Amino acid sequence: MLQPKKTKYRKMQKGRNKGIATSGHTVAFGSIGMRALKNTRITARQIESARKAINRYIKREGQLIIRIFPDKPITKKPIEVRQGKGKGSVEYWVALIKKGKILFELNGIKKDIAKEAFRLGSAKLPIQTDVIERVIK
Repeated sequence: MLQPKKTKYRKMQKGRNKGIATSGHTVAFGSIGMRALKNTRITARQIESARKAINRYIKREGQLIIRIFPDKPITKKPIEVRQGKGKGSVEYWVALIKKGKILFELNGIKKDIAKEAFRLGSAKLPIQTDVIERVIK
């Protein structure tokens, strides 16, 4: 599963996830990409599940590029523990996704196969997505 090898601080504050993506909002490495339509958090497990679904459909032809990385730790206290006594331990890692961010890209795959692969992959994610093609300048 995806997670950072090393971080400066073990735990983070929650923060807010507002606005639209200003970086990573164009297809850069592949020919077709999957774009997020809402702001959300996607866990490392969900990213891995979507990756497996896409790879299974394209039968490992072409190239799948993952454009997101879970680098924010989410903490949780154990069940039936009273409040206080500090912050809980790290349970899982998430990637903060803003509206318009490209999540996955495919290269070397026909358009209709890529669209179906992205449809299967997006079913594993807690977010609405659409398919966007690369704009050649």
